[in-house]
Amino acid sequence: MPRELIDLLWRDHPSAPQGGTRGPRSRITTGAVVDAALALADAEGLAAVTVRRLGDALGISTMSVYTHVNGRDDLLVLMADAVYARMPLPGYGTAGWRTRVRRVADASLALHLEHPWLLEIEDDRTAFGPGTIAKYDHELHALDPLHLDDVARDAALTFVLDFVRGAARARRRGPRADELPQVWARWAGRLAEYLGDDYPLAQRVGGAAGEEMNAPSSPAHAWEFGMARVLDALARAAAEPGA
Repeated sequence: MPRELIDLLWRDHPSAPQGGTRGPRSRITTGAVVDAALALADAEGLAAVTVRRLGDALGISTMSVYTHVNGRDDLLVLMADAVYARMPLPGYGTAGWRTRVRRVADASLALHLEHPWLLEIEDDRTAFGPGTIAKYDHELHALDPLHLDDVARDAALTFVLDFVRGAARARRRGPRADELPQVWARWAGRLAEYLGDDYPLAQRVGGAAGEEMNAPSSPAHAWEFGMARVLDALARAAAEPGA
């Protein structure tokens, strides 16, 4: 019988059930299957991760892949947890809480930029994995100086990481991302001619922002602005009675 996902996630723990795969012992480990899936996702995106492609990459049959993972949905959870387990966790030292939270956010953004397919995995079962729990525990400690109660601390961390995921989505590069500064320089004047006196507020604000960023938008500028607002919001929440 196939193992439950939680046992697959904790397969290297001393308490994990041994065996459990169907048929004779395989020369391929579950970890090797997950590693092959990670390589495919990093190289070609999550859509490339299929059981058939994994079998071809590992030199085993499709059915042999299923002796290690119960299906693609479970595999995606295993992949996400493996990435979290290998993530470099930022040190805190004696830094204040704003610096600590900023380090958590920076590390999480870097992780999502390195593995953009993570944004496509929205399976809450990742919360049961050892890599995810270790990451969660470390990130919670960034909030130690705020003295939030447990529920508020969890909500505060979720707030920070949700902002990071949104920022990471904004940084997913389109096919013409490199051309935007040149397009802005070439088209800004032409656009103003087309608009004339229409949408004066959009023209004024968009023109000022575009001149500052030399593009219609700047994920880096939005990141700095948003991160400052996130930190201010946490400071206010920590100061409220009952936080």
